[in-house]
Amino acid sequence: MSVHGKSSFPRITLLLFGFLACFAASEAATKKYQFDIQVKNVSRLCHAKAIVTVNGMYPGPTVYVREGDRVLINVTNHAQYNMSIHWHGLKQYRNGWADGPAYITQCPIQTGNSYTYDFNVTGQRGTLWWHAHILWLRATVHGAIVVMPAQGTPFPFPQPYREQTIVLGEWWNADVEEIEKRGNQLGLPPNMSDAHTINGKPGPLFPCSEKHTFAMEVEPGKTYLLRIVNAALNDELFFAIAGHNMTVVEVDAVYTKPFATESILVAPGQTTNVLVQANRVPGRYFMAARPFIDAPVPVDNKTATAILQYIGIPNTVMPALAQLPAPNDTAFVLSYNQKLRSLNSPQFPANVPLNVDRNLFYTIGLGMNPCPTCVNGTRVLASLNNISFVMPQVGLLQAHYFGTKGVFTADFPDKPPTPFNYTGAPLTANLKTSQGTRVSKIAFNSTVELVLQDTNLLTVESHPFHLHGYNFFVVGTGVGNFHPAKDPANYNLVDPVERNTVGVPTGGWTAIRFRADNPGVWFMHCHLELHTGWGLKMAFVVEDGPGPDQTILPPPADLPPC
Repeated sequence: MSVHGKSSFPRITLLLFGFLACFAASEAATKKYQFDIQVKNVSRLCHAKAIVTVNGMYPGPTVYVREGDRVLINVTNHAQYNMSIHWHGLKQYRNGWADGPAYITQCPIQTGNSYTYDFNVTGQRGTLWWHAHILWLRATVHGAIVVMPAQGTPFPFPQPYREQTIVLGEWWNADVEEIEKRGNQLGLPPNMSDAHTINGKPGPLFPCSEKHTFAMEVEPGKTYLLRIVNAALNDELFFAIAGHNMTVVEVDAVYTKPFATESILVAPGQTTNVLVQANRVPGRYFMAARPFIDAPVPVDNKTATAILQYIGIPNTVMPALAQLPAPNDTAFVLSYNQKLRSLNSPQFPANVPLNVDRNLFYTIGLGMNPCPTCVNGTRVLASLNNISFVMPQVGLLQAHYFGTKGVFTADFPDKPPTPFNYTGAPLTANLKTSQGTRVSKIAFNSTVELVLQDTNLLTVESHPFHLHGYNFFVVGTGVGNFHPAKDPANYNLVDPVERNTVGVPTGGWTAIRFRADNPGVWFMHCHLELHTGWGLKMAFVVEDGPGPDQTILPPPADLPPC
């Protein structure tokens, strides 16, 4: 039929296309948030102090978005500290300008200034989180991100009746920034926290905390989805609910094969979604969190509690106590991590790189460098391949994008300069590290295998490592030294867990794989704030690809100046 005829076909077609365009536009909404960085007086554990908050909230507001949305979050800094915020686990494809780590992808937002983080949520759904990425400010500046599946896409597990966000954290009675500064001046680890918290509250086992207890009401027979975030600075945490099993269904915003467990382990930076059935005798039950530590390192070993309360049960009923693994239960942790597998369904496949273009081997170590002003004449540092990373004074992404010379060198070694028996007897001699702003250059779309190896320099310890800009597959893990000839034969290349933050076991190793298909400068660091501050970090420069949609986007006009 001719388009020039009297038929109404073209008009109907146009109307249909218009309707579809509106429908598509409504599918992919733009979500806007205003984050005001404000100092607020807060009281916990019989101590009142000023803390840095977002919108006066501790923890900060939960960001709710849907897969496919564009998100605009305007951050205005009213506090005395410079500020930057990281959207932890969001891939920020080609858009490192919205990633947030200070001096890596941006200079911080100075007092009195604003910056709008503008990003798309593509191909991701689940629980992530946001936090300050400068100094130790994430102690109080943090909150959850809930990414709902695209409209019409159900969860791959039974639809819960309700859901609840659970943010685990740490509380210091003194000023956190002062504690860190003092530790650095002395060259020693700073004081550990005074309590752990659940949704900002330590629970009734602490003084002055009756009203500082989080409670969640449940109806008998219903199923609840808990979105659990570990926002603590320095502690891996066990979490359990008295009398109730949990079914793990997601970690780091990636669906897993469901499995039941009495306790979970969440390292700083990680998230875990669990289903809980309210199928016990109606009563009050403690939820509890306390640290896992299997190394001779001081830790705040106190238990934070919250309450799971069946509807209609009076507050006078004593809650049942939760059973947590022993603080040093390494066997539980290894077995729990072994159970984490990608769902690997037709709809949510695990696209594990089977061939590797680039093999990297990084040792994690503690070191001591001379420090004339420090207590012992030395300062504790941490290193990857014996390099303690030195933060630049301008953003690495800007330096890379504009070709600025003298900011970094692209010579981070693929393996340690000197091989040794990494997990043998403690090494306490010759602990000097080299220092520098050194990055590793990765070709676009190449596949990378990185083995992270803990060492017994001073002491072995577990380390949660976070890679910005990517998820990765945890293809192998083990205790002792990685054996390149034997260990890869035992890799799981079928359904390994996919995540953005992985624990390297105490005195052991973890192997991860990813495809470098996101151009930019991407930070990789230990998510124990103490170790990051000591230099346990580096960055990858992933080069641009050949296509126009495979290159870094230009910087936004309001990018904070240095």
